[in-house]
Parts: sequence; structure tokens; C-alpha cells
Amino acid sequence: MHRFAADDAGSALVQAAPVPPSATVPISLVKAFLAGADARPETIRRYLEEAGIAPELLAELGARVTEEQFSTLYQALAIALDDEMPGFFSRPLRSGTLKFLCLSLLDARNLDTALHRFGQFFHIVLDDFRIESRRAGPVGQIALQIDPVAGQIGPLGHELMLKLAHGVGSWLIGQNIPLLQVELACPRPPHALDHRYFFSGPVRFDCDRTLMRFSAAYLDLPIRQSKRNLRKFLARAPGDWIFDSFSEQLVSHRVRQYLAAQLPDLPTIEQAATGLNCSVRTLCRRLSGEETTFQSLKDELRRDIAIQRLTETEETITKIAGDIGFDDPSAFHRAFRHWTGSTPGTYRRRA
Repeated sequence: MHRFAADDAGSALVQAAPVPPSATVPISLVKAFLAGADARPETIRRYLEEAGIAPELLAELGARVTEEQFSTLYQALAIALDDEMPGFFSRPLRSGTLKFLCLSLLDARNLDTALHRFGQFFHIVLDDFRIESRRAGPVGQIALQIDPVAGQIGPLGHELMLKLAHGVGSWLIGQNIPLLQVELACPRPPHALDHRYFFSGPVRFDCDRTLMRFSAAYLDLPIRQSKRNLRKFLARAPGDWIFDSFSEQLVSHRVRQYLAAQLPDLPTIEQAATGLNCSVRTLCRRLSGEETTFQSLKDELRRDIAIQRLTETEETITKIAGDIGFDDPSAFHRAFRHWTGSTPGTYRRRA
């Protein structure tokens, strides 16, 4: 029987559980993308309405949107600005850039060759940075070398390029590449804790360089995609490369998965530790190492489910509240306002 060993954060769950609901996206990311659009208020309102996002949520620090809403907003901005990385770099990445990037990688011998071409491609189209991939013994690495002459890239630009390299690389070999470490040469952002749902490994800020590390064994894997599959990958962009799938290597993801399988019941931390075959002390220590707590994960899960169902379904608020463990709708209203700064009704407004 598998257990969390004292120094083994990678132990598997004893029993398989349903994939937990996707995480929601902080409003700070929405505002960062809108800032790059440099548009008039009425234009911004139109972008938000296209994505089904209530404009008043921009004023709430705790507001969230679904991954689908964020992806729709991203696509609207990319089309309107003719820039597939809308407003983040010194020149736009015109429509079709991602398509031609992927086409240049499909006949690579393996992921190592593909990532080398990935770096060459961006060296041709942008002056802002160089992307370098290499292996050092058992570890593979992709690093962003910023060109100070071209000007500074904002923190989200650093994150997006790593996410694109990771997302395209994972797609090419047909499996998610677990990350050993992510280092970002930028200050810790307001949405820092959400990075455990953006990257499948630990993230550090204020580093000397922006890079990600993973097992070098992935570099030797062959390319498994073809032109036939590219259309579907592009149609789902940016969702398939911005948002990371839940990872067995992060304890917080496994706890979220366990909690999702138990709803509407709300297990105690003792029950969760037993279900994950570890002690309460070990579970708390692992979660602390990922900068979260059991209660925070429980609240985040219920918040995300509520937002998604308020946004995407016509179910009553009473039913949604009951399905995530609230017998009293008024208690759900209070909790929801605490989580997001808004009422559930705000998220029910449609474009």
C-alpha cells in the first residue's frame, strides 16, 4: 500500500478519483490582459460581454472567472489586436504565428529537436528574448534570456512564454510534462498562489533567470502529433497551454481531487489524511510547503464549483449551495461574498 514517505511527495493515490473541477482564474489576470489591449472603456466592456464576464467584477479584488470565460476573452483580444500574445511584447505575434510555429515542429526527430526549433522560431519573430533549451545530466531545462536593449517584459510575458513552451512541448509528445521547478525573474504577483494551477511544479519568484526544469528523459521522446491534430489544438488555444492539468505530484492537487470526490460531504483533515494514506502532520507539512492549507483548498474547490455552475448552468442557487455542502442558502451567500467580494447573482448575469 502506497503512503506519503517523509521525503516522498510523489506517492500515488491509493484509489483513483474523478478529475476535480478546473480551477477558476483570478480577476487580476483578466485585468492584465485588458491592460495590454489599451482600449477605450466601451471596447473593454464589449470584450467582457463577449466572454460573459460581468464588468463590475473588475472592481472586486477577489473576483474570479472560469477558464472558458478567460479563453474566450483571450481569443477576442487576439483577433481584435491581430496579436496572439495580445500586447505583451514589443511587436505583435500576428494571426497564424502559433500555427506556423507548430507546423515547423511536427517533423522534428524528438522533443529535444523540436524545442531547439521553438527557440529558433522566436529568435526570428521577436527581439525581446531568446529561448534556450538544454540538458544537464538527468535534467532538461528551458530558459528565457531577456534582451535588455529590447526593453523589459512584464511578469505575465515571462509566464506566458514558459506556458507556451510547456504546452506545445506536452502536446507534441502526447503527454503532460511534469515540471521539477519553475523560476521566474520577476516579482511575486497578486495571483501567485494560483500558480499551482498554472504550472505542474513548484514556482519561485525574484530569481536571476526565468526557466523551467523537467526530467531530461522527455527530451528523447518522439513527436506524436500530425497536421490532422493541429487544427483541434489551435481551436482550443489558449486553454490547452495556459491551464495545466491537475498533477499527481502536487499534494494540493491530490487533496482537491479527494475533496471533489466526497462532495456534498465535507471531510475533516483527519478523514482526508486517512483517505490519502498519510498522517495529518505529514499532510499539513506538505500543504504548507505548497503555501496552502486544507481549509483553503476546501474553500477554493467550493468557490470554483459555484462560479462554474453559476456561470454555465441554470441550476438554482439553492441546489448549487447544497451540492457543495451548504444546507443553508444564506450561509452560502455569506461564504461566496467572502470568497469573491460579490454575490452569486453577479455571476448569473449573461452577455
